Amino acid sequence: MEWRLLAGVPEEEIRTLLSVARRRHFSRDEVVFHRDDPGDSLHLIVKGRFAIRITTPLGDTAMIGVRGPGDFFGELALLADTHGRAATVSALEEAETFAVTHSAFEALRSRHHGITDLVLRLLAGEIRRLDERLLEALYLPAEKRLRRRLCELADVYGAAGKGPIELPLTQESLAELAGTSRATVNRVLRDEEQRGTLELHRRRTVIGDLDALARRAR
Repeated sequence: MEWRLLAGVPEEEIRTLLSVARRRHFSRDEVVFHRDDPGDSLHLIVKGRFAIRITTPLGDTAMIGVRGPGDFFGELALLADTHGRAATVSALEEAETFAVTHSAFEALRSRHHGITDLVLRLLAGEIRRLDERLLEALYLPAEKRLRRRLCELADVYGAAGKGPIELPLTQESLAELAGTSRATVNRVLRDEEQRGTLELHRRRTVIGDLDALARRAR
């Protein structure tokens, strides 16, 4: 397993880090941590996908991202001067992580200073992504936002050119990600199904033509 966060770190160092990490197993819908919970560990995803959610000022819940194998979450708890989690993270399916404590991560950073630069670049990329999401919310129609989220999910759940990609997410979850209503999600998915881009099944969507979907998401 390779993690973006540890790119460039020698294999021996990664094995040492994992040897002191806690292996965590999660069932579907199990919460890893809630927003504002004390944070003292970073999670490296080994298996499964996780939803990242926040609560809006109106009290609604919004899913802002999905992370999969090779990715990570909880990094702010190790880098910021705050002890509270910034979002709620839960497992979307049977999942597994390595939980790395603050002290273990700091020990690795002390030996490999390049990790700090890598983390900063990854966080900068996340900020750019959030900026783009804000612009989309202000200027793009919901239909195009949904198609873009579907393309992003295709990267998390599968690889282009390797057959159909199954997204085991409900239409309610897709609506959260796109910042729109379930009715709009259903209408757009039905339209794409008629075009032959995807197939709709109970609690899942199967993308068959990602290229065509991506073209309409531009």
